[in-house]
Amino acid sequence: MAKQLNTQREEITAAYLNALDSHLADIVEGRANDMKEINEIAEVLNIHPTHLSNTIKLATGKSACCFYEHKIIDLAKSLLQETTKNITEIARLLTYEPSNFTKFFNAYVNKTPGQYRKDYFKIS
Repeated sequence: MAKQLNTQREEITAAYLNALDSHLADIVEGRANDMKEINEIAEVLNIHPTHLSNTIKLATGKSACCFYEHKIIDLAKSLLQETTKNITEIARLLTYEPSNFTKFFNAYVNKTPGQYRKDYFKIS
């Protein structure tokens, strides 16, 4: 029974991560204009939002929001590295106001997006 629960948790977590990847791809490609909330992603997966959050926490030790935020940061880093879009364009593409995006990015990376890009190209 415990093994079945673990498998179920892993499946739900994998489905959630796949849904995040798909949604973020839709954002970047312009097929979606707004970031979905966790409850909207849960709805897509036909799971109650509380069950989704609790399952991910039990399976990974991290919150659903944590995964979402890290995926956004990874996407932002990729856009900073691989495109010539300016910071404002990247912020708006990711549905942020530029100043909020800079604060969000800085909170996770300990650098502003501009500093991150500058440092990345110094090293590369």
